[in-house]
Amino acid sequence: MKKTIYGTLALLSFISCNQERIENQEATTALIEAPSIEQNSIAETGFDSIRAQKVGADDYGMRQYVMAFLRRGPNRSQDSATAAKLQMAHMENIGRMADEGKLALAGPFFGDGDLRGIYIFAVESLKEAEALTQSDPAIQAGSLEMELMLWYGSAALMEVGEIHKKIAKIEI
Repeated sequence: MKKTIYGTLALLSFISCNQERIENQEATTALIEAPSIEQNSIAETGFDSIRAQKVGADDYGMRQYVMAFLRRGPNRSQDSATAAKLQMAHMENIGRMADEGKLALAGPFFGDGDLRGIYIFAVESLKEAEALTQSDPAIQAGSLEMELMLWYGSAALMEVGEIHKKIAKIEI
């Protein structure tokens, strides 16, 4: 009888130790396979620290820009061929600034009012935006003038250019 009791106790002890080993192994496997805190954060909140850093986002997902309002300039008396060349040079300059990551967004306004369009520069200062503004052939020719203002907006604007390339059938 003692042998049976000791045998049963030994068997229970073995099963208990074996179960503990299995549980420890499962816990270790779970830790190894578990997503990182960063991955959990992305899954739970959508926050992506790598993307946020790439676009220059602060804790609110925002960043500073300089907004430029393009207004009708005093020199708009060019013939149609000269005006077309100037517009083409203006568009090439927009493309260059966007490719350099200095221009997050640009576009014209509808209608024929004095306010012709906007730029949103991805730069840190009005001075830097002023220098970029002066590189525009339409500004140089006096066809357009710009008013610059610091602006605080979504850092997601920094990805608009790449998204646009994927949805535009025809490049401007």
